[in-house]
Amino acid sequence: MAGGSYVVLRNRGLMTVTGEDAGRFLQGLISNDIEKLATDRAIYAAFLTPQGKYLHDFFIARIGETPYLDCEAGRLDDLRRRLCMYKLRSKVSVEAAGDGFVVAALFGPGAIGALGLDREPGRAAPFAGGVVYVDPRLAAVGARAILPADVATTALEEAGFAAAEAAAYDRLRLTHGLPDGSRDLAVEKAMLLESNFDELNGIDWDKGCYLGQELTARTYYRGLVKKRLMPVEIEGPPPEVGTQVMLGDRNVGEMRSALDGQGLALLRLEAVAEAEREGRALTAGRARLKPRKPDWASF
Repeated sequence: MAGGSYVVLRNRGLMTVTGEDAGRFLQGLISNDIEKLATDRAIYAAFLTPQGKYLHDFFIARIGETPYLDCEAGRLDDLRRRLCMYKLRSKVSVEAAGDGFVVAALFGPGAIGALGLDREPGRAAPFAGGVVYVDPRLAAVGARAILPADVATTALEEAGFAAAEAAAYDRLRLTHGLPDGSRDLAVEKAMLLESNFDELNGIDWDKGCYLGQELTARTYYRGLVKKRLMPVEIEGPPPEVGTQVMLGDRNVGEMRSALDGQGLALLRLEAVAEAEREGRALTAGRARLKPRKPDWASF
């Protein structure tokens, strides 16, 4: 198909944050700059503990004047509860968007062009009563959409997209080294820089203070990043999430999600360099791992 493929992401949910204080409220909590958000631009951001550890990540796009947070469906209630802890006297409403909209991933060589978008990460446009936007992390994985549930499939197929299995998109994002929420980022443990948010447009270094900023900024400016989430090629049975990655008898990381011989692992950069230099294999359970630095990475 001219437009490529689409997958409706059933594991994603939507939340709206509205009210006259909504922008100021979000600006003090998330890792990216909410002032970048516009009808023609979406952003990617994280919400952290006060100590700077990962709680949630999400995309934010506007439909009309309303910001929609594209987040993990199974953790939507937790995100709402945590955000509401900081409402205080702010004139803001934080609500689940319900079942009226769905989230879709759109990918393939012609996907972005079929939507009339350029390849700038985050570039957005209205579409079929919703919004489509280039993935703010990396244009190579295509675009995302928030669309009315009753017209989503028809609108996408009329634009030249064909339905694909969810595994097709999962393989794509693993190949490019992109995490999928809490499947790959340990809640209350993961750090944004180890999880590549600095490389994937998830942090704004010039905005004002936000929850958890101190640790994130200190780690960045002192060059303290010793581990990174990296794509790995897997030879053997796929290790379960949390399986220790070993270099000889040393624990050098931890396995995250995997599918069809591709996966993600949080690895010590020093150990990755040592294994490559000495021609040694990393192992996780009964599998051998070959780490690969993504094309977009500078670490």
